[in-house]
Amino acid sequence: MITPSPCLGETCPEVMVSVSELPVVVAVSAGLGLLVAAAGLWVMGRLRTRSIGVMLAVVVVVAVAATLAGVVAITMRMIIEGAVKDFVLSVVAVGGLVGLGVAFVLAKRVVGESRRLVAAVRDVPFRAPLGLPAELQEIASTLEEAYARERALEGARRELVAWVSHDLRTPLAGLRAMAEALEDRVVADPATVARYHGQIKLEVERLSAMVDDLFELSRIHAGALRLSRTRIGLADLVADTLAGVEPLARAKGVVLTAEAAGAVPVEADAAALGRALRNLVVNAVRHTPSDRAVVLRAGVDEAGMACLSVADGCGGIPEEDLPRVFEVAFRGEAARTPTADGGAGLGLAIAQGIVEAHDGMIGVVNEGPGCRFEIRLPLVPGS
Repeated sequence: MITPSPCLGETCPEVMVSVSELPVVVAVSAGLGLLVAAAGLWVMGRLRTRSIGVMLAVVVVVAVAATLAGVVAITMRMIIEGAVKDFVLSVVAVGGLVGLGVAFVLAKRVVGESRRLVAAVRDVPFRAPLGLPAELQEIASTLEEAYARERALEGARRELVAWVSHDLRTPLAGLRAMAEALEDRVVADPATVARYHGQIKLEVERLSAMVDDLFELSRIHAGALRLSRTRIGLADLVADTLAGVEPLARAKGVVLTAEAAGAVPVEADAAALGRALRNLVVNAVRHTPSDRAVVLRAGVDEAGMACLSVADGCGGIPEEDLPRVFEVAFRGEAARTPTADGGAGLGLAIAQGIVEAHDGMIGVVNEGPGCRFEIRLPLVPGS
């Protein structure tokens, strides 16, 4: 048997316990602790939508109850009477009250900071408050970034709607005027009628191209772009693009050339990636003066990625505008004059969406007499 040290004072109750009973005490304490923990988890599950302060209070109560369960287990296997028993229970009670007090203070601060964050979220514009706990500060910073992106997207959407409305209104007004002239027989001579019919067809093609661009962009933004990837060579893609854009370049007097360095295989949707490259080339031809060149190149860059580049002679892009080139509503000039080949000026935004859907990167830099657009894609493994 083990006897405790002598007590101070006149009398001291004897406390005796066998060492062999220690496993029993531990087992009973653990069992009661698990029961208390299970009950606490059930209560927290029922109160999961309540205040954080309530949650913290439940946590402290569970901790105190588990400690009391251990004390009960000890008293069941030990002979504790009189003052010792009162001392043990008093210490446990004081510890529980201290824990509840600390939990109350902490919960009050957390709730207060949460309400401060909520109040900041309701303000317009939202600014992340300072001095929050680390987790709430991270949430606030993330919200501020999200609000900034949303404001930028909303501004881009408004600008896009205004521009598209202008581009729609202009050809529709022309179509209406020509249709009314034909209907009222204001125009009757065969040559003028034929010219009106040709103009009507051209405007319809412009509107059709604009609608196609808007539809494609909406699919990209909605994450609904479906790619059918196969192994293709960039040289073939460059050749097909060159053949498709050659008439436009010839009509404008722009020299269109291509340079492909051997076989560069990638896993891509040929139609989608071809559209992205064509958009870059068409954009380059539009902004390159006559008698200057647009050069397409295909190869492998220093980082071992497949690279497509389109270099033009546009005169360069202002440095402050370079980060905005691929934005939906960015055009680079105030005027919105419909072009002869149609479209709503969304080609670069569509190209970016297609390239990123292929796990690639797209960028632009000023170089020489103009700028260079680059598409980088992962090479086929083992190529």
